[in-house]
Amino acid sequence: MKSNKIIYLIIAGATVLASCKKSFLDEKPPTAVQIGDAIKTESDLADAVNGMYNVARSSSLFGRDIPVLGDELADNAYVSNTNSGRYLQEMTYQYISTNAEALDIYGQGYTTILQANRIIKATSTLPATTNVSQLKGEAYIMRALVYLEMENFFAPPFTVNPAADGVPLITQPVDPATITNPASRPSRAKAVDVYAKIISDLDSAYLIMPATYNTLHAANSEYLAKYAAKAIEARAYLYKGDYANARDAALLVVNSGGYTLTPSTSYVAYWANPAAVSTKVETIFELALNTATNNGTNGLDYIYAQAGYGDMLAYNDLYNSYTATDVRKALILTTSPAKGFVVNKYSNVTSATDKDDIKIIRYSEVLLTLAEAYARLGDNVNALIYLNTVAQKRDPALAAYVSVAPQLYTDILNERRKELAFEGLRYFDLTRLNLPVNRAVQAGAATSVSTLAIDNVKRILPIPQAETDANPNIKQNPGY
Repeated sequence: MKSNKIIYLIIAGATVLASCKKSFLDEKPPTAVQIGDAIKTESDLADAVNGMYNVARSSSLFGRDIPVLGDELADNAYVSNTNSGRYLQEMTYQYISTNAEALDIYGQGYTTILQANRIIKATSTLPATTNVSQLKGEAYIMRALVYLEMENFFAPPFTVNPAADGVPLITQPVDPATITNPASRPSRAKAVDVYAKIISDLDSAYLIMPATYNTLHAANSEYLAKYAAKAIEARAYLYKGDYANARDAALLVVNSGGYTLTPSTSYVAYWANPAAVSTKVETIFELALNTATNNGTNGLDYIYAQAGYGDMLAYNDLYNSYTATDVRKALILTTSPAKGFVVNKYSNVTSATDKDDIKIIRYSEVLLTLAEAYARLGDNVNALIYLNTVAQKRDPALAAYVSVAPQLYTDILNERRKELAFEGLRYFDLTRLNLPVNRAVQAGAATSVSTLAIDNVKRILPIPQAETDANPNIKQNPGY
């Protein structure tokens, strides 16, 4: 592996950040190819892909901000009244155009996208080998995944307004130093076009990626594989409200991906194990956080664990939604009554050798997506099969669900909440379904707002002011 070769790829125009709380250039990938260096070999390409993963695992993106906000903006996690000062604006929905987390996600998101662009572009000059196809596919999937998150945070849900402005679509490598004319900087694409690109990238990845990993990196869950493309595509179609295609993408994963659920007897141990998975049990894709690549005190584990900041706690009503025989309940600790319900999905915060990987997509999510897709399409029989597959795996004493729509929709949504808690998905389940956020009154919480109505402008984050100041073609979201 090459080291200390840093790529500084940022979105065109978003370069005026010296006065901001944090620059999105702070997280430097240790294994990447400098912008001035050509990607000439498969080994160079693998280095660039590793650099892409390093950018994505930053605390400004998947390494903390995305999963934290995905639960805090909803009704799963709250900031304790004894806290380190992080994520307080989000508790009251008082973020403004200079919000640090919006800036971080936007900037780090486009840094990742532009790294993926460079990888995809470079493959056109390399031999069409299996390794090159695999690595190109990984870049396609990562670009699609990040664009999906950017749409989630910065644009109205597709299911609410498909004609709305989405985020800028950039599909070629960009060196900001070469852009001198502000008029040439990108404007916001329509949401329909952003989603079309997301789906196109995932289809392209699935088409070209081999069924087995390449020989340039490990064959485990810390690298994107062929069926990860379809798993993420199922999520994208679900968020788009295209239930037939969500069903079809999820079925490909179920029928051909080879994944299985973690048994109930080892579910807690699964979360306690920080190592990558090579058996296709549960984890489809996760970002590695080891001794060299972890985010330290800026990590997701540190914000949840009491051995770290311990800022984020679970709402009482979420804890109470689990039955006594549900194995997932054991991941919320009650050993500190004065502190509240402590999240223990990330328990390796004090490990000197390996930290908790960031779970990006798991097999249980695919099965619950399949259940919802079938339910929305009027197939209650299959919807119940997949809903009960997950629910009874986690709670062996649970009587099978027998509900019909619309109660079936509620049951699936509640199982998604319980299964995917603290993984950053809850808020987007509420927004895509155009549901209000109703937070329970919580003793011990920092000041918060209990309800976020469906017409509140704070349902989406602001485009960072650093971007709108530098790029005259970018329109701000209403209300900012």
